[in-house]
Parts: sequence; C-alpha cells; structure tokens
Amino acid sequence: MSEHVPETPDLFGAYPRLGDAAMATLAMHGERRLTKAGEVLFREGEPVPAFFVIAEGKVAIVQRYGSQDHVLGVHGRGRFLGELGLLTGQAGFLRAVVREAGEVLAVPVPELRTLVAKDSELGDLILRAFLARRTILIERGAGFRIIGSRLSLDARRLREFAARNRLPHKWVDLEEDAEAEELLRQLGFKPKDTPIVILRSERVLRNPGNAELARAIGLPVPRTREIVGDLLIVGAGPAGLAAAVYGASEGLATTVVDAVATGGQAATSSRIENYLGFPSGISGGELAERAVIQVEKFGAQICVPAEAVSIGQRDGYYTIGLDEGRVVHAHAVVVATGARYRKLDVPGMERFEGEGVHYAATMFEAQLCVRDPVIVVGGGNSAGQASLFLAQHAARLRLVVRSGDLGKDMSKYLVEEITRNPGIQVLLNTEVKELVGDKGLQGAVVEDNRTGERREIEATAVFVFIGAEPHTRWLAGEMALDDKGFILTGPDAVQAKGDSRQWEETGRPYPLETSRMGVFAVGDVRSGSIKRVASAVGEGSMAIRLIHEHLHTGGLPPA
Repeated sequence: MSEHVPETPDLFGAYPRLGDAAMATLAMHGERRLTKAGEVLFREGEPVPAFFVIAEGKVAIVQRYGSQDHVLGVHGRGRFLGELGLLTGQAGFLRAVVREAGEVLAVPVPELRTLVAKDSELGDLILRAFLARRTILIERGAGFRIIGSRLSLDARRLREFAARNRLPHKWVDLEEDAEAEELLRQLGFKPKDTPIVILRSERVLRNPGNAELARAIGLPVPRTREIVGDLLIVGAGPAGLAAAVYGASEGLATTVVDAVATGGQAATSSRIENYLGFPSGISGGELAERAVIQVEKFGAQICVPAEAVSIGQRDGYYTIGLDEGRVVHAHAVVVATGARYRKLDVPGMERFEGEGVHYAATMFEAQLCVRDPVIVVGGGNSAGQASLFLAQHAARLRLVVRSGDLGKDMSKYLVEEITRNPGIQVLLNTEVKELVGDKGLQGAVVEDNRTGERREIEATAVFVFIGAEPHTRWLAGEMALDDKGFILTGPDAVQAKGDSRQWEETGRPYPLETSRMGVFAVGDVRSGSIKRVASAVGEGSMAIRLIHEHLHTGGLPPA
C-alpha cells in the first residue's frame, strides 16, 4: 500500500492546481503514463525529459545530499512539476520521486514552449509558477553546491556567476561550514582541490571555468567556432534583450552574446517600481527571465558566457571575435554592453571585495547579511532600491550619500519610501574613506565632507552604487568614444572621427549609429543616454528599425 503523504500548500502562486480545461488542453499535446512508488521522474544535474502534470498519486520534490534525501515539497492531482529551467533548457536542480503510485501526463518540452507562447492564460499561469519556484529555490539555497574558501578568487568568481545568472545553489564555506570537510572526504577531495561544484553525487567539477559550468548547467554557450547571421547584439541587458525581441520577431537571424549573464545591471535590482505595466513593481531578475523566454520564443540565439573581445570587417560582414577563439559574422551589430558600478577608491577595498563589498542587491547578497548591520553607498535610484530591499533583511542600514540632498539624483517615490522607513538611516554630506576589519569586514570610516569629522560605523557588508563606467575597452580605437569612454552616436560620432563627407553622401548617420556604419549603440553604454530601464528598452527596439533601413540601403560599404 502506498504511504499517505500530505501535500505541500501553495506558496506565492508557485504550486497552483490545474483545472479540467487546462488538463484537457495539455492532454492533446502529451501522453499519460502510469507511475509506481519510488520511480524517479527526473534527476538533478540532468535535462528534465518532459513537463509532468500529476493526474493521480503524489510526487515529492527532493534535494539529495550524498545518500540522504531532503523533501522540499509533495504534490498531488492537478499540480505540475519543474521550474524555470524547463523553459530555458537548463538542467534540473532537484529530483522528482513518486511517493504514491498513480498516473502523470507527460508533455514534451518543445510542445510546452509552444503552448506557453500561444495560450496566454495557461502560459501565464505556468510562467508565473516557474518564476516563483526559481525564487523559492534561490532563497532556500537549493540546487548545486559550490565548496571553497571565501578567500579564493576562483570561488568568488563561481559564486558571482551563479548569482548573476540566478542559478539555485548553496555556498559551502571551508572556513565556516562544519559539513565542508566531511563532504570533501566523502567525494575524495582535499581542501587544496577546491573550489569544486557538486552537480550531483556522481558529477563533480573541480574549479570549472564559467563556460564549463554554464555548459554543465545547460546555459546556451556558443556551440560552434563560427556563427553567421543578420544581427549580432553584444550585451544582454534590457536594451540588448529588447533589440533581440524586435530583431528576431521581424525576421532577422539574431544572436545575443554576454560575458556574464542576461539582464545586465538591471538584473541586480531587487525591485523596479516605475517600469510601465508593472504597478506593483518587478524584480530585475524576473524582468530578465521573462525577456529571455520572449527572446527565445522568436528564435534568437542567446550565448552566455561569451565575451566580445574584438570587432572587424570582412566580405560585407562585421566580424566579432569572442573569447575562446569563436567568431560571429553579422551584417549589423548592436552594442549594448552597458556599464558597471565604479569601485570605491579607499584603503581596504581590494581586501574586502567579493567578501563584504558588493555591487548588486539581490536575494543572494541579502542572504549573506541577514540580521547584520550594512552600509549602502550612493545617491541614485539603484542605491535607493537596494536600501529598501536590504532593510528587510539587515539589522540596521545606513545609506551614505555624498550630496546634501537625497532627491538630487533619486526619484521622489524612493525618497519618500526611504524617509518613512525606520530601518534606514540616511547620512547626507558623507563619504566612505576606509574599510576596516581583521578576518572579515567589520565597518567603514566615514567623513562629513562639510566639517571633515571622521567616525567609524559598524558594517559586515557594504553595497556600492556610485556611478558607472562603460564596458567599451574592447572598442578602444575602433569607434568614437567620449572622454568618459561611452560610445558616441549620430552626428557627434561623425564629427569626432572627422569623416563627415562619406556620411553626407548616404544621408546618415542614424540617431543611434556609431562612427562605424551599421554598428549601433543602445542603453547605458551610449553617450548621453538616460540611465533608465524603459529608455534602454526603447532604444533597443528603435535600433531594429534603423537596422532595417541600413540593410535596405545596401549594408556595409567596402572594407
């Protein structure tokens, strides 16, 4: 007789129950299969073979540690299994084990993707559940494990890559976690062999590169040495993803590459509350995940991690060199590489970077400073959003602002929320001068820039949002940049290069076109751009209209 197992309640819409109409729709695209107790429907570290809906019986979602199983949830009739990775092609992070024999409806993954794209009601239900489940997994520290020393640069790299790509994982610190050495012993490793990544008990990666980890998880890294298409988009932030949606939907063979993760700087934001169409706000991570599914729906190829390192021109194509020797050929290029937050130029910065100093405020970072004192440095919207989010987790939060007016660079709604929040103390006319601590970050020395008075304030984490530097080093000497390194576009680009006669004959440049004909710059990387998600999305879509004009007039001139 099957063991009676209570079901896990629905959490935040993560485990809805499908009605008869939805079940009937799915039944037209899949097949019914009998199940028996103990059967494994899918395993961690392997591709999930199908979208499973439980018709009868119960299925447990399990995290396996060594030989032990930890049940995270139990689901019965009408519920469906899987999470966001099922739509994006990632390997499973958990296993599904039948607890009460019964029957499941198995829908092939390609059929599911088609349904999600075409059936708005059913697709939205599934997508919202998958997004909620991904967040729950991240919050619980489920998924694969990274074991290493917090002082290791490679361990820091792997943790950052996993966090930026919103991959469910758990960090096991050799210095702090009692289970670390025992785990290593069971796996036949020594502390000197770390960092290691445990995908499942029989598959362990020793200090993998980001690309190796991406391939193991199922992220879409480049599969061939050469890719040829109509459009290459360098950078997968809001501007780049918008360009990909519009480019691919209008018939352009489109490839998107990014060095680290999809979502760009926006994905590090805990909540974006002034983006049109989301009155209750949306996290940057969720916005990116939704955009990726939309991009792939129209057939664009996303490659992460894949860093652009050079640009050239040959045989009517632009050639973009990627790391690891790969090359992309395209008739037109959109540069959407964005910008990264500047670093604090203070003593102690290098020692604590990645171990106490952060440039993002997502759930991953929030988990590192629960009930601890933290400092946020900056006076713009990113600093404001980070402060409101982190204040929900930290013991106390101080917002350090160099100017004397919080509303100088921050939106009014954020200023009002911060002012009302009792967990946030705003320090105006204040600058960080030094980071201090012995084994770990313990605080910061701050200075009142009016009086010169200095004092030390306690903090185990410092979050830095103090302006941005563009990702344009790979373009130096190849196109016109302003004095801060941002890409010049339109007439400014032509004037900087001093070759206006050639452009006048074509009636160009277009507004977003760079000093290279057929190369367009959008979003934060463009000189003079408005640093907002909405404007980045607008520029990305506008670039596609201009690219059609470019291709219609003959494309690139002879090299």
